[in-house]
This record gives sequence, C-alpha cells and structure tokens, in this order.
Amino acid sequence: MRRIAFKIDVLRRAFMLCVVVMSCLLLNAQTEKSSARPRVGLVLSGGGAWGAAEVGALKVLEEVGVPIDMIAGTSIGGIVGGLYATGYRAEQLDSMFRSQEWIDLFVNGNLKGYFERITGLRDTIDFYNLPIPFACVAVDIQNQKEVVLRSGSLPAAMRATMAIPGVFSAVRINGRTLVDGGMMNVLPADVVKEMGADVVIAIDLQQKDHETRHFSLKNVLGIGGILDWAVSRPDWKKYNENRKMCDIYIRPDLSGYSVVDFNKTDITAMIALGEDAARAKLKELRQLVSP
Repeated sequence: MRRIAFKIDVLRRAFMLCVVVMSCLLLNAQTEKSSARPRVGLVLSGGGAWGAAEVGALKVLEEVGVPIDMIAGTSIGGIVGGLYATGYRAEQLDSMFRSQEWIDLFVNGNLKGYFERITGLRDTIDFYNLPIPFACVAVDIQNQKEVVLRSGSLPAAMRATMAIPGVFSAVRINGRTLVDGGMMNVLPADVVKEMGADVVIAIDLQQKDHETRHFSLKNVLGIGGILDWAVSRPDWKKYNENRKMCDIYIRPDLSGYSVVDFNKTDITAMIALGEDAARAKLKELRQLVSP
C-alpha cells in the first residue's frame, strides 16, 4: 500500500508541475501577443514635385514617433521612399528638395549617378535588407506590365520608377525596358501589404478621383499597347483598389501647384501642406505608437 501511495503522490506532483509549466507558457504567449504591435507599412505615391508634400508628412510621422517597418513607393514616392529606407530623415530630404542641385538634376542631370553618390550604394543588394525594407514600382514598357523592384541596384531602381515616358529615358534592368511605375500602380498599397504590413499609411499625392473603366479596345477591337492603356486606364482601377487597403490615408491638397513646380518657393509651400495633411491624422497616427 505504501508503494501505491508513493506512486500516486509522485504522479500528483508531476501533474501539478505540468500544470504550472503550461500556465507559465500560456501566460508568456499571451503577454508576447498583447505586447506585439502591428507592422506598419508606408506607401508613397507618384506625383513629381508634389513629392515635397511627402517630406512634410514624414516630418509629422517622425514627430509623433510612428514606427515604419516597410516602404513601397512609385515615381517620386519611390525616390523619397528609397532614400528614407537607406537612413535619410525628413529634415535631410527637406534640404534636398529645396536645394538648387536637386532642381537642376530633375531638369537635365545624371540622376542615377546622383543617387549612387548620396546613398553610397552601387552593388546589387536585397532592398529588404536596408534599414527599412523597401520596394518600388516600374512598368515594362514592352508589355505594359507592372514590375516590382525588390533587389538589384537601388539607384537604378529609383531611376527606373520615375522614368516618365517622354521626359526621362527608360532604364534597362535584367533585359527589361522600364519606365515610370505610375503607368500601372501609382499608389502601391498592395505591394506594402505583400511585404507584410498589418497597417498601411498612405501619402497620396493624386489630386483627382478616377472612376474605374470597364472598356478596353483590346477586348473590343483587338488593339493593345499604349492606345488601349490610354482608353481603359488600368492604373485607375488599381488605384481605386489600393486606396481601399489604406488604414490611414493622408492626401495633401496641392491644388494650384504643378508636378513640375520644383522652384524653392513652391517646394516650401508644398512641404508645409504635407505637414498640415498629416497633422489632420494625428489621432490615428498616435494610436500606432506604443504607450
């Protein structure tokens, strides 16, 4: 009987130990889950000189202390986002936008060489290994297909994402002829979601809403290419879909300014308008900051 009682006591103690261990593990898991914050993705749209407003909005995000875990950008948003991902802060970007060098480069300079110099990056890299994981969007002009650039030469990718047809020459990357990503995806919220974002902050420079078109010359007349793109505007469809993915939507009012207004006076004004638009979202932004 003593042996049986001893065995029962041992089993009881073992059972209690298991209960304690399991309780500790469960409590630890719950604590980790409750303390884990959502991963924040930043989306920066295209818009030429309007990109100055993105810099203003970034100032406010920094001021609030919003954590940025990943960035996706198109055109000027790809340039601002690429620089921010490498470690540049809003004040530095502010200085760049106001500088005469920046303005001259956008008119007739060697942008790729400039990006190599200011980023210090010339080799092939994985953009997800930057201080902030990054991706930008371009378009293969030969088949009008969206191309998401996630690795390679960062300066070349930044140059490709803003290669506006008729303004800048196309960029050859991996055998593809790439132009401005705004032709297909000007607000790449879907890209940052694919990167793992739980919460999407979008800084949208587009000043007009566009109705999705359901008409295509390719479907009706068998005509494709640029002509069909101009009629069917698949970029508008993608834009409307991506806006729905944005949790915090910042859209500066830049009416009265042009995408080519790179002069210092207008740049200064648009930076301020970006700040104003972001401050209008302070309540939502502060909710992303751990107490």
